[in-house]
Amino acid sequence: MLRQPPQKARPPADPDAVLVAAANTHFAFDLYRKLSAQSGNILFAPYSLFVVLSMAYAGARGETAAQMAQVLHLPPLSERLCAAYENLAALLTAAEAGAQTELNAANGLWPQAGYPLREEFLALLARCYGATVAAVDYHDPDAARRQINDWVEAQTRAAIRDLVPLGTLDPLTRLVLVNAIRFKGRWAGQFAKEATTQAPFWTGPQHAVEVPMMEQEGTFACGEEARAQLLELPYAGDELAVLILLPKHGVDLAEVEAALSVENLQRWAETLAPRTVRVGLPRFLLAQEVQLAALLRALGMVDAFDQERADFSGIDGRTMWLYVSAVIHKAYAAFDEEGTEAAAASAVVVKMRSIPSPPEIVRADHPFLFLIRERRSGCVLFLGRVVDPAAPVV
Repeated sequence: MLRQPPQKARPPADPDAVLVAAANTHFAFDLYRKLSAQSGNILFAPYSLFVVLSMAYAGARGETAAQMAQVLHLPPLSERLCAAYENLAALLTAAEAGAQTELNAANGLWPQAGYPLREEFLALLARCYGATVAAVDYHDPDAARRQINDWVEAQTRAAIRDLVPLGTLDPLTRLVLVNAIRFKGRWAGQFAKEATTQAPFWTGPQHAVEVPMMEQEGTFACGEEARAQLLELPYAGDELAVLILLPKHGVDLAEVEAALSVENLQRWAETLAPRTVRVGLPRFLLAQEVQLAALLRALGMVDAFDQERADFSGIDGRTMWLYVSAVIHKAYAAFDEEGTEAAAASAVVVKMRSIPSPPEIVRADHPFLFLIRERRSGCVLFLGRVVDPAAPVV
């Protein structure tokens, strides 16, 4: 039986960074509820979207900024907010544990060559988000698209390709903001490949698919609430972990989804305790691409997409010249015996007018949710729903 190494004492995260992480989680659950209206598997990287929209928020003014602040659950722009982003990014950077865990996040700013952007905006993005700036010529949209997509592909080690699709850019494009994030983590206690067997995964009460089910017995943090079993599987280095929310038998996944909130997540995390557990987890691969403009409008971010009402004068100093035409997001995650590889990229396209007792058994053989989190701040990096681990990835 595998016993996990004792957890390292972790100093508390910066309080402001925790508040930004909580805002990210609020946004994640709000967006998840919109995405969950669709059937099937779900995967997205809320942190990637949150950061790229926050960069756009840095240039928003007036009612546009107020709506974005409400959707992102953020206070008004300030030096304190900027420092909180820096501290949260530093926490995520510190989460890497040598060669066994890789967590790379990169922010890119792609303005039209020669288009005047406010120096204050550029300085803010460089200081708060570490954003690199590379001018392109949107009068040649295909060449600009290739440059941006090549950068994303390089940042995600080829996990995310062709983020910006054909037809998204045109000569009126003035700015593309991009966040790319890649995570590759080895389990603190790996699953033995020889223990993986074909087993049923119940996609519904009367229907099952055969999947490779990974198994191990060990000491893991777990718990339960009224609707679900909770299991946390740490990655090497102990700073990052995946939290599995597995509905109890007879409980519909929708009931667990309805309970998602920042407060409940914190309460669930606080109830986790080490126990001897027999874990069964399917090996799976998820990938998803989504255009988010309509969902963000539904959440209340309306003016940013309106050519007549958007105010991004903090970007170029000119009121009502810029608006958001697209928010593109791609995500990828693979869970196997060694660990997890996940990647995502988000882009905001801005245009001119005309994101010892017997072991407890936790067997994920029916639909479940998972969250990959930084443990000190609680920042949710990836959020997913597994309804059918055997579903083909397009």
